[in-house]
Amino acid sequence: MTPHHTTLILGAGAAGLQMAYYLTQAEQSCLVLESGAAPGTFFSQYPRHRKLISINKVHTGFDDAEKNLRWDWNSLLCNDEALRFKHYSKKYWPHADDLVRYLADFAAEHALPVRYNTDVTRVERTPQGFAVTDAQGQRFTADRLVVATGVRRPYIPPIAGIELCENYSDVNVDPETFANQRVLILGKGNSGFEMAELLTETTALIHVCSPNPIKMAWATHHVGHLRAVNNNFLDTYQLKTQNGVLDATVQRIARRNGQLVATMAYTHAAGETEDIAYDRILVCTGFRFDASIFAGEARPELCIHDRFPAQTSAWESVNVPGMYFAGTLMQARDFKKTSSGFIHGFRYNVRALFQLLQARHHGRALPSRAMPITAEACTQAVLAAVNRSSAIWQQFGFLADVIHVSGAGPGQVLGRYHEALPMDHVHDTLMRHSDDYFAITLEYGQHKAREPFQIQRPDSRDAGQAERSAFLHPVIRHCRRGQVLAEQHLMEHLETDWTQAHHVQPLRAFFERQLAKLASADTVAELAETCTAA
Repeated sequence: MTPHHTTLILGAGAAGLQMAYYLTQAEQSCLVLESGAAPGTFFSQYPRHRKLISINKVHTGFDDAEKNLRWDWNSLLCNDEALRFKHYSKKYWPHADDLVRYLADFAAEHALPVRYNTDVTRVERTPQGFAVTDAQGQRFTADRLVVATGVRRPYIPPIAGIELCENYSDVNVDPETFANQRVLILGKGNSGFEMAELLTETTALIHVCSPNPIKMAWATHHVGHLRAVNNNFLDTYQLKTQNGVLDATVQRIARRNGQLVATMAYTHAAGETEDIAYDRILVCTGFRFDASIFAGEARPELCIHDRFPAQTSAWESVNVPGMYFAGTLMQARDFKKTSSGFIHGFRYNVRALFQLLQARHHGRALPSRAMPITAEACTQAVLAAVNRSSAIWQQFGFLADVIHVSGAGPGQVLGRYHEALPMDHVHDTLMRHSDDYFAITLEYGQHKAREPFQIQRPDSRDAGQAERSAFLHPVIRHCRRGQVLAEQHLMEHLETDWTQAHHVQPLRAFFERQLAKLASADTVAELAETCTAA
């Protein structure tokens, strides 16, 4: 008999476990299918040099568990304090093996329904939902599918002769095997520079190359861009110790006289091309989604150079109804802008996805709390969120808390407060027909300074200059039916503390202005009519 479940989850990495946790807490029928013998098989191999770039700040000066998740980038969300990652490592840059151990304990402690050593080979669409077949011919069916397989296949750039190169995923990482060799590394991400730093002591020369300039995480605020922990190699280039960072397109690679010759077309040199010989070329260009197991109508449309599945604002496949994506695959919605590619970002996305699924398929209202819509109540609600929430902190500008003006009662306007919803889904679906709501986010500002450590900052005492804040700061938007009517920025603060009067007063004044517009007889009558009809 074919086992049937409400939800099948493919992959027992961090995202698969997080979704399974929420589904089992809600007593929903689910099963996780995992090809490996234990959770987190990706992290049992990657990063190759075993140092995570997801921080683990154990000592923060705060006792608030929610707030401390702002600096804990590895824990999954649950109610068990013992399953915080700080109990598995005290290192700021933890070892990958500690994360693998943590994920195994998370699955075991919550008795999550994971079937290991189950290599899925085929996913099909059926009239009832989905059918999944494994390598042993076992068949599973479900109403819905959550794909949390991550990006497992190396992304290979379309370069003639690329087959002559070695790949980050399986190259021997013993530095002595590169002694006195000339090495080209393709890719300017963390894996490329991780490899360059490892080889600096033994190689004769290293060039790191891609068509576009390096993007530093400290400048872009995207933690997937080059991190300081991996950028020591830049010194060896700028101080002329035989290494180089090249902005160039590799047009082709050929073997000549026992070496590999790469033809470079430089990005910033008026079309200049050059042939450079190397002993070895390493491909460190990242990974992509493996769509090979999806058959026929179950095959999801891809995007971003076919590296990710294309998704709606609710993380559903744009062409396969009932197929959802969790984990690092979610970054297709905010690619290289915020943190959906990493545990500390997608754990909140997964929670939001679970809530959306409960509302859509099980008739359970999205979690919210009732509140009066007054300037004081709204001000206090926003201050509580921006000073404590880890979700809108980690998923800056992507997840939003929402105050929904939901109706009118005797002598007052009523509302509901929702936490950490995907902002684009709020606008295009959840609140598309709502007359008024307020979206609360934390966001970085825009600046034109070439050097991020030399930004001219506005006077913190001048609330009128808050929109010029370059660092993370609160933004509150008054919206109606998906359109922004007004917005208020609060001035950035060195310690991200927005409790002082010069932050509170402008926020309260904003709500007073906006709520005055809602207090007209026509608006209140309309709200009352809507409330009565509901």
